[in-house]
Amino acid sequence: MFKFIEKFQKDESGAVTVDWVVLAGAVVALAVGVVATIETSLEGAASNIDSQLDSVITGSAITDVDTN
Repeated sequence: MFKFIEKFQKDESGAVTVDWVVLAGAVVALAVGVVATIETSLEGAASNIDSQLDSVITGSAITDVDTN
């Protein structure tokens, strides 16, 4: 029984899998943090683009119109 316990303690066959799972979790956590950080800036930029496109479509941004 003691030999089995010693062999089990020395066995590292699943250690690489655990390392990759931890690494993948860290990458996902980092990606979520980046998205949360830039989300509000992207919403502001999208709002500005929407306002500019809306003013172009309604014609309020056109200052020199050729009537010919």
